[in-house]
Amino acid sequence: MTLDQALELCPLVAILRGVEPGEVVAHCEALHAAGIRAVEIPMNSPSPLDSVARAVAAVGDRMAVGAGTVLTVAAVDGLKAAGGVYMVSPDVDPPVLAHAVAVGLDTLPGFATATEAFAAVAAGARRLKLFPAATYGPGHLKALKAVLPREVGVWAVGGVGPAQMADWKAAGAAGFGLGSELYRPGQTPEDTGAKARAAVAAWAG
Repeated sequence: MTLDQALELCPLVAILRGVEPGEVVAHCEALHAAGIRAVEIPMNSPSPLDSVARAVAAVGDRMAVGAGTVLTVAAVDGLKAAGGVYMVSPDVDPPVLAHAVAVGLDTLPGFATATEAFAAVAAGARRLKLFPAATYGPGHLKALKAVLPREVGVWAVGGVGPAQMADWKAAGAAGFGLGSELYRPGQTPEDTGAKARAAVAAWAG
């Protein structure tokens, strides 16, 4: 599944930071059952590309599988080889972004300022990740949306959970990336599913 298809169905990205390869499929299945269609496995997790490959093999036809904390061209190439369809980063690195676009990956680069946002768009990004969102607040996003290209969506990521979604949606957030609000290492797939259902309900509400 492509990122476009996944986010059209549900604009929430589940971030499984710290997930182990042996458990990633069970958590992906729990997320899918709850209605989430995009999963991100950060590169600072144990054997992240192994987890990406396992997730792609198990749910890649039903979910968009990508990697987060992608910081280098080499990491982009590893993600592409593992079957991932998109990359997420905490920063804006134009050469890395441009390479990801060139090899066919969708991108969600992290930004904080208008300067960073426009640099990311110039490098080929069609979506942006305001990070860490809680540091800046919905008012910051609302002001940025006034100058950003209308077709560029902004996802709020970092310290934003179901309780804050309404304010961020009102400010123009196209969706959310949910990390510790959704998953913590060691929790059961059942816990992941329950939190995911709550998040999907909050978005719908």
